[in-house]
Amino acid sequence: MHSIQTDIISILKRKITTVPSGDKSIYLVGPVRLPVNLDGETHIFQWYCWLRCDSIAGDGCGDEISTTEQIIARLSASNLAEMQQSSVLVYGDFADVPDTLIRMHSICHTGDIFGSKRCDCGYQLKQSMKMIVANGSGALFYLANHEGRGIGLFSKAMAYVLQEEGYDTVDANLQLGFQDDIRSYDDAIQVLKQLRSKPVTLITNNPRKMDALVASGADVSGRIPLWGDVSEFNKKYLETKVMRSGHYEGRATD
Repeated sequence: MHSIQTDIISILKRKITTVPSGDKSIYLVGPVRLPVNLDGETHIFQWYCWLRCDSIAGDGCGDEISTTEQIIARLSASNLAEMQQSSVLVYGDFADVPDTLIRMHSICHTGDIFGSKRCDCGYQLKQSMKMIVANGSGALFYLANHEGRGIGLFSKAMAYVLQEEGYDTVDANLQLGFQDDIRSYDDAIQVLKQLRSKPVTLITNNPRKMDALVASGADVSGRIPLWGDVSEFNKKYLETKVMRSGHYEGRATD
């Protein structure tokens, strides 16, 4: 096990928080100052990353009380590059303004990184960040274990193969033995509650996200739709969200 020096531990301790989530815990690190380029302008966000305790080698994860020193030691002994970690970008006075915007954004490797037009995820990612900046405060939660509505990147690639043979997004997932949508927002909601207790307005057209927030007891004041970037490549995908996945009418958004 790599031994971390005492002075390094003292620095990290100031930025690592343990957040309860059910019978487990989440380790939250941050904030870290993050300058972000949006349409040629630099905006300063505060970035956090979180990790479930049961992802760390040797962690009792609720069976014992771990000190920050123990947590850091276990983190250094784990290959975190092999695991998925989510994060959140916070803008402005997120904790204290009377109301603010949040976006629960599911990772989309093809859309967010490569700019794929099969979906509208890349557009949603950038547009929601712009909406948060224009609002003066907000947070974008980037959920790394949500690829393909929770089935993972390789399974999503197999689902794409089926979609090219005529299956829609729902049937492709079902044919592979998955449910239409197996995403969980539990950990993200616990991080939200750690960062803010006042009302939030959710950027989405997906009622499941609203339902998850309300069921958790989070103070949700409403929602704002996120529409745009409709093309010949994603028209069927968007229609399927409304017709089969129960998204609000208008133009479906993830």
